[in-house]
Amino acid sequence: MGHIETVVIPVHDVNPVRRTPWVTYGLIGVNVGILLLTPLFSNSGVQPESVAELCRQQAFFQHYGAIAHELITNHQEALVATGEVGQRAGTCAIAAPAYTKIPALSVITSMFLHAGWLHLLGNMLFLWVFGNNIEDRFGRLRYLLLYLVAGYAAAYGFAFANADSTQPLVGASGAVSGILGAYLVLFPSARVWSLVPVLFFIPLRLPAWLVLGMWFVLQGIYSAGLGVADGGAVAYLAHVIGFVVGILFAARMRRYQPPRQRSGPPNPLEPPVMWRRPARGGWR
Repeated sequence: MGHIETVVIPVHDVNPVRRTPWVTYGLIGVNVGILLLTPLFSNSGVQPESVAELCRQQAFFQHYGAIAHELITNHQEALVATGEVGQRAGTCAIAAPAYTKIPALSVITSMFLHAGWLHLLGNMLFLWVFGNNIEDRFGRLRYLLLYLVAGYAAAYGFAFANADSTQPLVGASGAVSGILGAYLVLFPSARVWSLVPVLFFIPLRLPAWLVLGMWFVLQGIYSAGLGVADGGAVAYLAHVIGFVVGILFAARMRRYQPPRQRSGPPNPLEPPVMWRRPARGGWR
């Protein structure tokens, strides 16, 4: 689904957590580990170094990536790349697939695939900076649920808008965008140390609403095909959809979760908590 692009590069937020974000660490570890095990490990992710490498990547992404046309029809493509170089120079051989692909499950595999190190690092940086606080606030299971729901909504939303597309979608940016949307709702005033490329990467301490708000506006502009040359290569619409899902998810959490009941005087250094865990039933 492309990488997350922004006018500033967040590197750290001034927003303490109460528990170790194991799910965030796990997601980052799994994404890195999978890239190390894929045929893309030897490539920077910018351009394949040979036609043979291009054909292997094309076959791999068609197998494990999410393809809009497959998601809409719920059937895998009749002809796919085999991973071999075609008889005509500069082409890849195609044939009937030698595997059975379940399009709905391909969304899961696509969320953990990246087109190279630059693609991976961009997505994981945003998850590292903003994911820990959402995991701390939601709890591990609800946090993981948001991640997966946002990823699915982003993939299917993009597919409905591009039903004839046969280009594979890969990347965690749809899921990560859901985390960003939730962060904007829950921590709009949190301060985020960010690097500003247009100011020679000068670090600035900016409010989260500004950092994430600018990011969302930028994705919306790009999804409309304005101001970007590679709009066809990056699924900006998926970013927008994932972000909106995160906003809705967080808004619902804020609405239905009462404040936690504490014993003893409050700790002024501890961040506020928006819900309590019921003794039986309810959210877990």
